[in-house]
Parts: sequence; C-alpha cells; structure tokens
Amino acid sequence: MTHNERLVVGLVSVSDRASKGVYRDEGIPALKDWLTGAIAAPKWQDETRLIADEQPEIEATLKELVDEKGCHLVLTTGGTGPAKRDVTPEATLAVADKVMPGFGEQMRQISLKFVPTAILSRQVAVIRRQALIINLPGQPKSIKETLEGLRDETGKPLVHGIFAAVPYCIDLIGGPYIETNEAVVKAFRPKSAVHPKR
Repeated sequence: MTHNERLVVGLVSVSDRASKGVYRDEGIPALKDWLTGAIAAPKWQDETRLIADEQPEIEATLKELVDEKGCHLVLTTGGTGPAKRDVTPEATLAVADKVMPGFGEQMRQISLKFVPTAILSRQVAVIRRQALIINLPGQPKSIKETLEGLRDETGKPLVHGIFAAVPYCIDLIGGPYIETNEAVVKAFRPKSAVHPKR
C-alpha cells in the first residue's frame, strides 16, 4: 500500500448502559485521544459505534466496519469480563479468519502489574479480511496502559504496549504504512520493513 492511503479505524464501545444513555461513554473518547497522539501518519479517519452487550449486534457491527466501511484496524472496548453479559470476545472470535493470541496475552501481562483481577480479562485479537480487530479493556486508564505500555522514570519501556506491534501487523495484511509518535509509542518493525521517513 502507498504512503498516501488513508487509515480507517473502527472504534466500538460495548456497553448496555452507555448505549441506552444511562451514562456517558468514556471508551470512544479515550481511544480517539490516544490515537490522535500516537499516530503520526498517515491521516486517519474513524468510524465509531456505541452498542449494547448483545453478541449478534457486536458481530454485525464488526462485519460492517470491516466488510463495508473498509476499516484496517478495529478497537473495541468493554464486554470482556466473565459476567454473563460480557460477550465481546465470543463475538470477535465468531467473525475471525485468524486468531492473534499474543495481543490478549500481552494486555493481561500489562494489567497484572496493577490489579490481580486482570487475570479475569478475556480480551482477544483477530484478523478479518484486511483488518486487525482488538478487544481492549473498558476503563480509559487501562486502555492507555495496554496500548502504550509501561515506562520507568527515564522513559525507558518496562513492558511494551500492544500498539508497538500493530503497524507491522497491518503491513503484513496489506494495510497502510503507519508511522507513530515515538514519544507515545514506538512501532516495531524488522529493519527490512522500515520505510524512509517522509
């Protein structure tokens, strides 16, 4: 893909109460804020959806964003715990062409640095057609931590966030070449896959 292709990112907040207007959704604003700081290029646009914890609705939304809207990356937030209404992972796996287990493993590793209940999280990541779909935690603080990782007081990474691997994954599935703001997160690619800076 060319440097000039626009990146399309789907942002999905899964919440019964927020989707009914009981309280304000915080997931989509947190994702937009973080991505705005993290993605240096190319220009990107978002497709946002606020939906209930219903597996058929989640599946239909993911299919729409990938198959119809052409998203290269879809980030979901919410619905990944062990409660009966938490069905985001099941819906995500149901629409998958390939499962990418490393993302969920790394998110739990990061979150376990803060809370022992992170072991209860069930986030998954999958490939569907030309898109990478990743389930993120529901809380804005946890979203930032899992995407960005953890650093020491000098700024050196202690635990890499999952977004470091996202640009190269999108390269491999035929999407646009993503450059990141290294002050937020440094994208990892093998030297042979790095393009010259624009």
